[in-house]
Amino acid sequence: MEEEEEAIGFLDKVLEDEDVFLLEECELGTPTSPGSGSPFLVTVKVEAGKGLEMRKLVLSGFLASEEIYINQLEALLLPMKPLKATATTSQPVLTIQQIETIFYKIQDIYEIHKEFYDNLCPKVQQWDSQVTMGHLFQKLASQLGVYKAFVDNYKVALETAEKCSQSNNQFQKISEELKVKGPKDSKDSHTSVTMEALLYKPIDRVTRSTLVLHDLLKHTPVDHPDYPLLQDALRISQNFLSSINEDIDPRRTAVTTPKGETRQLVKDGFLVEMSESSRKLRHVFLFTDVLLCAKLKKASAGKHQQYDCKWYIPLADLVFPSPEESEASPQVHLFPDHELEDMKMKISALKSEIQKEKANKGQSRAIERLKKKMFENEFLLLLNSPTIPFRIHNRNGKSYLFLLSSDYERSEWREAIQKLQKKDLQAFVLSSVELQVLTGSCFKLRTVHNIPVTSNKDDDESPGLYGFLHVIVHSAKGFKQSANLYCTLEVDSFGYFVSKAKTRVFRDTTEPKWDEEFEIELEGSQSLRILCYEKCYDKTKVNKDNNEIVDKIMGKGQIQLDPQTVETKNWHTDVIEMNGIKVEFSMKFTSRDMSLKRTPSKKQTGVFGVKISVVTKRERSKVPYIVRQCVEEVEKRGIEEVGIYRISGVATDIQALKAVFDANNKDILLMLSDMDINAIAGTLKLYFRELPEPLLTDRLYPAFMEGIALSDPAAKENCMMHLLRSLPDPNLITFLFLLEHLKRVAEKEPINKMSLHNLATVFGPTLLRPSEVESKAHLTSAADIWSHDVMAQVQVLLYYLQHPPISFAELKRNTLYFSTDV
Repeated sequence: MEEEEEAIGFLDKVLEDEDVFLLEECELGTPTSPGSGSPFLVTVKVEAGKGLEMRKLVLSGFLASEEIYINQLEALLLPMKPLKATATTSQPVLTIQQIETIFYKIQDIYEIHKEFYDNLCPKVQQWDSQVTMGHLFQKLASQLGVYKAFVDNYKVALETAEKCSQSNNQFQKISEELKVKGPKDSKDSHTSVTMEALLYKPIDRVTRSTLVLHDLLKHTPVDHPDYPLLQDALRISQNFLSSINEDIDPRRTAVTTPKGETRQLVKDGFLVEMSESSRKLRHVFLFTDVLLCAKLKKASAGKHQQYDCKWYIPLADLVFPSPEESEASPQVHLFPDHELEDMKMKISALKSEIQKEKANKGQSRAIERLKKKMFENEFLLLLNSPTIPFRIHNRNGKSYLFLLSSDYERSEWREAIQKLQKKDLQAFVLSSVELQVLTGSCFKLRTVHNIPVTSNKDDDESPGLYGFLHVIVHSAKGFKQSANLYCTLEVDSFGYFVSKAKTRVFRDTTEPKWDEEFEIELEGSQSLRILCYEKCYDKTKVNKDNNEIVDKIMGKGQIQLDPQTVETKNWHTDVIEMNGIKVEFSMKFTSRDMSLKRTPSKKQTGVFGVKISVVTKRERSKVPYIVRQCVEEVEKRGIEEVGIYRISGVATDIQALKAVFDANNKDILLMLSDMDINAIAGTLKLYFRELPEPLLTDRLYPAFMEGIALSDPAAKENCMMHLLRSLPDPNLITFLFLLEHLKRVAEKEPINKMSLHNLATVFGPTLLRPSEVESKAHLTSAADIWSHDVMAQVQVLLYYLQHPPISFAELKRNTLYFSTDV
């Protein structure tokens, strides 16, 4: 029945897809002229060579999926002829009427796609840059009327198939195991699929085809003969999808109450609720007049899954307590950051193992086992990472507390509820029967089917970006009156959104100009969100759940991180509109291996990119001046700063400090005392990152990796201390100096939230990095870079951070003579 549930959710899929199209129009180009009559069409500048290569890739992928689709339609048609043949005998399995209802329009759809496939296949196989196939897509789009007829009949077809299965064992056996041919080059000759699942395929196919059209347009030069034909096909497909929406919408979302009123589902999603002092994952449903919090019950054998209602509040009785009114909640147990980081590393490692198994055509049982393990870790991370409180209150009694990862999400729920509350709502109490009916409807009406973890994604979905996103937040317009304004940036990571950067507050203005650059680490990210706030300085507005003053969200918006757009060397400038406010920003992406690439420097002046031994010799110092000054400033006024070393400093400030240190300017100390502390912390990290070789050296990197993997504590201690002794003196003294500083930062963990593990995660990959030759030899994917090397780099630094104080003199005195070839 899961396929049926997916089919019922078709509207949402369609709506989501349309959002993607309209969104990408904003990102990638400009709509056609006002008189052109279509809001969907997009014009994009495409580099001819690269665009045509991408066209071939898009088409090859689509052709492969088209072959699978044709095989699915064939499998569906296979039993139709024998069923028709028996319909006129004395022992019919089904009547002619039933057969025509169940298989309505399948033959027509099959013939349309078979002709399309047969014409497209040779064009892709004998590819050249001049090939045209826009007319094929235009013809396919012009035949979409047959899909309209199929969709109109779809519900009746499913119901008829289900009734026939219940009353006829022979048909039940047929419909439960239809054989679908595998692709030509596949090991699997056939797979078994239910009739219900196959009947859903045409519904799914229209949205897939429309997405492909959009991708093709993106990579087709405007002057290519295919361009106008593909535009026309996209327009027809989009109009078709819109008409389907209008037809399905009222049927899909409406529930009739026993009093005969229409109740519609407006929003639903998975939220973490604090219940009896522990975290519980709930599925929350917002209807036009009620908020319902449910838990998915375990299905007993042969039964469908159902929801169990935990509580509900009529919207007429729902209030958001103001910060000063809300009671202090029981202490929320926060998971230590290092445990959350461990979970992320486990997930990344499991992801890599799954990819390797698939690449080596591993056993499906082994892959399923790894996927199950990954789901368990992702579920734990999803449950334990959110910390932002979202409290709602029933004016007749109880309060409920949810924890969210993102202020964006909290604002979306609050706004959706407040919008509904503007209508004339009546308070009510549901009888047990009414509550049962409403909860029973949730399973069919839900728009969010799966817990938001990556292990629930299809294999062909984008894995997201791994590396660093550079974002400059330029300015904002559209404010009605002067205010103190700032922006925050959120990206998705491991299935949920987290806040990654924050601009300074621009005071008393209607046109803030921040021009601040941030470097944001991406871990499989697909979206960037920008939120614009008005800063509140009123101390009475403190939220008792987390002791933070609540600032007002003025606007919020989200864009997809499209790899083709982002992965260029050039900045990509964009504008995001939010509640009448326009925020201008630019971004570019650097993959993780590129960002940590070290380039040998012939530079002898300045300090950045110069060997540490050259700098200390020139300065006649044991530790470079830049390291000493940044450490001193952080310890003076940043040691209690939340997220010190983790929160990104403003890139322009960091570059200004870099220039001053390189020039050995006499105003360094004055500039340091005025500079934002996160920029100083960022300058220190940048200094270590730009060293021609990492602080712990290329030569010793393999030995550090092997030493940390030793199991015997005594052997590990001997090896790790010996490796320190093997470092050049300037490197060793600087490393020990930094080590003691980081320990002092971690002592303030209750205030700054930076544990030893957090600090090791920030500095490990910067101080310890494989040489170019090594990294090329054993890295296979972006996720591998994170899961294998980085895990070990973090562990090495953590080992020394957790070690009792190490003195340079003591180390040198206790020199042991054994080989570094561990």
